[in-house]
Amino acid sequence: MTDSSGSHLIANTGAASRDDRFGLYPQIDFSICMGDAAVSATPQVRWLFSNEWIAAPRPDKPLSGVDASMHADADIAAWHDATPLGGAAEYPPLVWIAAPQVLEEARLQNDTLLVKQEDSPAHAAQRLPFTLVDRGPLNQSWFDASSARFLAERDLRIRGEMDGGHFVAHSLWPADFRLPPASELAPLPEADGSAVRERVRALPDGGARAPFSVETWWQREGAQPPGPGTPVLGLILNGAQGDDDEAHGGHFAVITGRLGADGGMHDWLVNNFYTLDAQSEKGIIAAPVPLENYLADLNAGQAWYRPSCMLLATLHDERTAMYVQAALNRRFRQFYLRPFRYQHARMNCAGISLDTLRALDWRIPGIGAESWLRACAALPLVAIATGSLARGKASFDYLSEEQTRLYPAVAFEEVGADLLRLARGETGRKLSRFEQTLAEDIDGLHFVRVPQFPSSRAWGSHAIANSGEYRARVPRDLRQRKIIPLPPRQFPPQLIDAAAPEEPPLHSDHALRIMAVLALAALLVLAL
Repeated sequence: MTDSSGSHLIANTGAASRDDRFGLYPQIDFSICMGDAAVSATPQVRWLFSNEWIAAPRPDKPLSGVDASMHADADIAAWHDATPLGGAAEYPPLVWIAAPQVLEEARLQNDTLLVKQEDSPAHAAQRLPFTLVDRGPLNQSWFDASSARFLAERDLRIRGEMDGGHFVAHSLWPADFRLPPASELAPLPEADGSAVRERVRALPDGGARAPFSVETWWQREGAQPPGPGTPVLGLILNGAQGDDDEAHGGHFAVITGRLGADGGMHDWLVNNFYTLDAQSEKGIIAAPVPLENYLADLNAGQAWYRPSCMLLATLHDERTAMYVQAALNRRFRQFYLRPFRYQHARMNCAGISLDTLRALDWRIPGIGAESWLRACAALPLVAIATGSLARGKASFDYLSEEQTRLYPAVAFEEVGADLLRLARGETGRKLSRFEQTLAEDIDGLHFVRVPQFPSSRAWGSHAIANSGEYRARVPRDLRQRKIIPLPPRQFPPQLIDAAAPEEPPLHSDHALRIMAVLALAALLVLAL
């Protein structure tokens, strides 16, 4: 497509672009539209994304179903029992793209873009005026001179839209962030979580100011190096923010996709679970989202907030990656119907993701709760000290939750270590059907560092992995902690599925009942 200024745009309006995939799915299988106009979307999707650009599967494509009357994990497990590997090509409810057009091979130059023209002599560049999308009302930092210097050094893939002769940029993806066919071989000494943690934390500030880099942890002997079309199943860990004391835990997500030309990774799908009950400071809405948006969107992109690490399994068959993606598609359908809610202690990004993987009989080892004893002490002590029973209960729930479900960093470490054990044949357990297939399909494991993009925001660091690390980072005085208040998102009651079962009680609910019974028993003893 050519706009009125003569600049070449790749417009996702029905025809596929040069990079024509959303993760593992062909782009031509989707329609690009605003959320409230999506024919195939559920009422929940149309409401949540009413003013957002999405890619909606075309009506003839099979969508992942869901039985909202079942508890979420049981629904995934039942689907897994009935669905053979290789037979799960169901599509996601949507892909959140934020903007409908793409500029390839663009360069920033003050307030214009230099855009290479494929159909011009010698691919000459033409100038296109551009502006940035509006800064979100809750966004605490923004693009500045340091951002411009960082991005002006490289070709960019820019997603946005034309407006009155200007290209309004939503995401700025460095085109040199790619997976090369060969990278430094740097195997881990042991396939365990502590070795993964040591590698993640090997650089100051979690690599926030380090360059983008790739190293190979394992390569199958005789396997072809990863090239265009290679299927990928991966994990991403975003580090701690430097200016928000509620964001030291980081964020975790599962990735699927295929390598693009020259190792391109911008169109991989990141399965981004976020709360639906509050309006994120970043403007994030939980959804499958292209990696370029997930990391580089000017408001929602994690790379503007903190450093990130990825562990990528390159595969010689897409079946396990497609199977995982289909299960996560189903989980999003559940999430939008509200049979379970996002909760920071019990059901956060790590818990939702790992519950889904484990429901497929990927028996990722857990490491248990941090401390049940401390949890029992914290509930009354924190409640009394703060004058808030809710805070006391939250302390109990954090300390009693299984740590791979609670901490994104621990989830990344333990899933990453298990991927390495599967690849090496060192799990020491009888493998399930899914685990055996995944182990057979892995050709390589590659560790990727994505730096924080410079901006007016403070530099981030690696994510914390336990409550002690959290306490060491934040002021003891609650009044001195930097916390960004978030307005609630009022979900229309009529969009909540009435068939959904009630959520089980929290650990702290059980603890309160037990403490009440013990207190009553003590009073009776004293009264005798």
